[in-house]
Amino acid sequence: MHTDLSPVIAATAQWLLRAYPASGGALADALCEAQARQAVTVAARLRYPTPMDVALLDVAGPGGSARLDWITGADGVPHADPDADAWRTWVDEVVASWAACLLTDPALAGPAVAALAVGGPSAGAPVEFRRLLAPDAADRRAAALLRHPDLVAPVAALHHAHLVARLDPGQALVA
Repeated sequence: MHTDLSPVIAATAQWLLRAYPASGGALADALCEAQARQAVTVAARLRYPTPMDVALLDVAGPGGSARLDWITGADGVPHADPDADAWRTWVDEVVASWAACLLTDPALAGPAVAALAVGGPSAGAPVEFRRLLAPDAADRRAAALLRHPDLVAPVAALHHAHLVARLDPGQALVA
C-alpha cells in the first residue's frame, strides 16, 4: 500500500461484519472477518490507488456509515456512550459497496484482484486474497449472510456501476 488505509479498512470491515454477521461460533466469526477484510482491502486499494488519493481521503474523510446504516436498518438507538460508535466515522460507503460487490460476484472479484497486481509490488499477491477469490465450504457457511446476493444487494447496488467502470478503464465515455 502506498500509505495507511488501515483505519478505513478496519472500520468498513467492522461495519460489514455487524450488518451481516457470521453464523456458527468463533471459527465462523474469524472466517467471516477474513473474507470481509480481504474484500474491503481490495476495494479500498482500488478506490484509493495513489498516495494523493489517500492524502485527499485523510483531508476530506471517508464519510461515515450513516447512509449505509439507514439502508440496512441499522440506524436505531445510539449508544449511551457517544465514543462507542466513533469508529463509524471511518466507514467508507463506496468501499463498503465495492466490497459487497466483490463478495457476491466472483466475476468482479477476480478482475479486481488482478487490477491490484498492476499497481506494483505493494499491491499484494492473489494468494493474499484466497478467501475472497476461492472460498471453501467453511468460508461460505461462515459468511452466508455477507455473501448472500439478495441480502447485500441494497449496499452493493449503491456503487456497482462505479466499480465496473473502475475495472474497465478502456470503456468509452458516453456524454
